Amino acid sequence: MTKGSIIVEQFTGKVAAITGAGSGIGRALAVELARRGAHLAISDVDEASLAETATACEGFGIKVSTRQLDVADRDDFFAWADEVVRDHGTVNLIFNNAGVALGAPIESMAIEDFEWLMNINFWGVVHGTQAFLPHLKASRDGHVVNISSVFGLISIPTQSAYNAAKFAVRGFTDALRMELEIERCGVSSTTVHPGGVRTNIARSARVDAELAAKAGPRGLGDEFDRIARTTPEKAAQQILAAVQRDRRRALIGPDAKAIDFISRLPAAFYQRILVVGARFRL
Repeated sequence: MTKGSIIVEQFTGKVAAITGAGSGIGRALAVELARRGAHLAISDVDEASLAETATACEGFGIKVSTRQLDVADRDDFFAWADEVVRDHGTVNLIFNNAGVALGAPIESMAIEDFEWLMNINFWGVVHGTQAFLPHLKASRDGHVVNISSVFGLISIPTQSAYNAAKFAVRGFTDALRMELEIERCGVSSTTVHPGGVRTNIARSARVDAELAAKAGPRGLGDEFDRIARTTPEKAAQQILAAVQRDRRRALIGPDAKAIDFISRLPAAFYQRILVVGARFRL
């Protein structure tokens, strides 16, 4: 353990900011942190869902502030970070969790859809990290938690945009971790790689028309639900355990551990299996 590397022994009295808190992992993180006594600054692009999360966090004796936020808007993100410190006096954790999905072959993928995903899944993480980092350093007890994916470990056909963003989050946060260790500033970071977590991300994804037709009437959402084994609540508990232990990377769910192992094999090995599987389904 290097000097300046932080283990958050407990979350009681800490202030945690969470993006994408209106549902899924973000909501589960908010509720679990509230249960553990952390004050919350939560944001989401969907105000109605965000209000539901705030209601779910009531009764724990903690302060909750809410903000409608599009993480792709850099200026608004920085303004929110300043508001969090004004409202709460400090901030100790930022969970850059907001994310979207896109299914499309590279050749037919609309560039507007690619940019939409990158602006949220990658630039949203960059904005959140840069906006909150000075405030985390000021607290001398801070942690940046950036959500990547198992698709930041291996690549999948029709998921090139999502792969690009999640691999980028992984590289960005690995570099951040080293810079923070060099600086010994009282802040650390963790990259999170969730496997299949039962959220609405697949159902709300943008999907290429040809790919959607191949998925059939039940759609990609039903297929995702079938293979997703980890609940958002379990994912939140595992993420917070990784923060407490100051892990560089957190593999969420048994499938994430399996995919991490696969990612260490020669690329041709796992890619051929995926190619055969994709051809079989055509």
